[in-house]
Amino acid sequence: MKNLIKFNKLFKPLLMVFVMMLTNSSLYGQKIKPSSSGYVPVNGIKMYYEVYGEGRPLILLHGAFMTIDTNWGQLIPELLKNRKVIAVELQGHGHTEFSERKLSQATLASDVVGLMDYLKIESADVAGYSFGGAVAYQFAIQSPKRLKSLVIISATYKNTGWLPEIGNAFKKMKPEMFANSPMQAAYDAVAPDKTKWTKFLEQMMATAGEPFDLGEANIAKISAPVLIIAGDNDGLDKIELMKTYKLLGGGVSADLGPMPKSQLAIVPGQGHVSLMMQTSTILNYLNNFLK
Repeated sequence: MKNLIKFNKLFKPLLMVFVMMLTNSSLYGQKIKPSSSGYVPVNGIKMYYEVYGEGRPLILLHGAFMTIDTNWGQLIPELLKNRKVIAVELQGHGHTEFSERKLSQATLASDVVGLMDYLKIESADVAGYSFGGAVAYQFAIQSPKRLKSLVIISATYKNTGWLPEIGNAFKKMKPEMFANSPMQAAYDAVAPDKTKWTKFLEQMMATAGEPFDLGEANIAKISAPVLIIAGDNDGLDKIELMKTYKLLGGGVSADLGPMPKSQLAIVPGQGHVSLMMQTSTILNYLNNFLK
């Protein structure tokens, strides 16, 4: 009981910031309708997607427990002005039904490939936040020929890329901590079966508590340009983050040689959740990188 009380005290601030983010999204999120939307059958599930705008395709992969709107709602109206934006809801999230299928980065990345095949998109830029960022890393490893540029926002390719306290928090999360929260309200608003909420949480939390490592060698083989965006206090181990950037060819003296094709942006004064609320900052980074 003491450990649960202690964890609740640690977890509550993060949950409250998440509440602020969802409230902010519902007030100021995207109000426009997609040019097309629907479900695509991939790997035994039907995955929901929305398409906005025209031009070079950009695929958006959301964070854990989020929907297209709660994660990307404020960015989509700006991003669609000069590109085709394709936003998905991963297994069990939002409009995409819960499935007993084992949840893994490899399977979710394969789902994205299936969507691209369905929409007849040969290659695309891919941006992922948090949980979606890990899937984006896996996509880059599995399907390098389908990737043009990669954007990773507050995410890591291995569980040890997080600070130890974050890993411990993942392991101690319980479904009841999300009861009657804005996350549940967002889920209930669009989920095909609202009764799957607890099973969905249990599946996600079990996955979050499992060690994972996509491998240094695999990250080093990513040939596409990569933009990493992180908050200075977002829970990522910045020493490990710098090692990741070096694997991608960064961390050199560009005055003594060529500028790396990959980039690293550390946004000051931001945590993991609040980082995604910095719409103009993230938009500026994305527009400058995805030219």
